[in-house]
Amino acid sequence: METFKTGSHPRSVITQAENNTTLWIGHLQSDPTDHFGGQTFTCPSDGQLDNIQLYASAIQYPGEIQLTVHEFDPETKTWGPSLAESSLEVKKDDHEKWIRFHLPSLQLNKASTYGFRVHTSNAMIGLGEAVCDNQNPFTFGHEWNGDSINQRGHYYSYFSLAFKVELRA
Repeated sequence: METFKTGSHPRSVITQAENNTTLWIGHLQSDPTDHFGGQTFTCPSDGQLDNIQLYASAIQYPGEIQLTVHEFDPETKTWGPSLAESSLEVKKDDHEKWIRFHLPSLQLNKASTYGFRVHTSNAMIGLGEAVCDNQNPFTFGHEWNGDSINQRGHYYSYFSLAFKVELRA
């Protein structure tokens, strides 16, 4: 069993910083449908989860955004129960910035698959994402999006949120 120093600095273990399109979460004031987003990833190393960052490419309506972390079964595309959660208030001037969700310490294991989902009930936020051609899909996980009508959602290997996962080791 590994022990972790509480004073160790977080380090990024997975970063997908490309941003060439936008995934919108939340809802327009004229549309009652809530839109959700998320990302799955295979963890490249063992460590204690410190934070997950998302790139906010646009803030149509500021408000509170929630992020939950889950184990994820890539074979059945099934989300496990929430293991950790964080919320933060996004302001209008947070556009074109990385927003950091600090999370309670949670052990992530190398080669295990996890995912995070984000939603908001009172905002409309554009999250940076990348699209690649279908000949070269992302190999670390899948982007997920759903809405209040189709909560199971859809998974894409040729889209990825712009995100960073930081662990303490």
